[in-house]
Amino acid sequence: MRNALLGSALLAVLTNVVILIMIMAALDRRGIKTNMLVARIYPFKYLSAYKETTQKETGKPGRLRGLWMLTIFLTLAFALAGLLVPR
Repeated sequence: MRNALLGSALLAVLTNVVILIMIMAALDRRGIKTNMLVARIYPFKYLSAYKETTQKETGKPGRLRGLWMLTIFLTLAFALAGLLVPR
């Protein structure tokens, strides 16, 4: 059970990285230059830029931002549950 939960946490982390790359690609298409090194250090910089640009375009924050937040919460939940389950 513990391995399954920690594996799910790892899968959520990988999904989070993919979503961040998709956010960066969306910003690049809109003319905002992105840098992978900066994204690794300050991911919230690009998240806020994505939110602002999508709110200007559609009036709502983009769906990728919500997915990114969801994967962060899932990662924390799975990791915590995996660490609390006895061997």
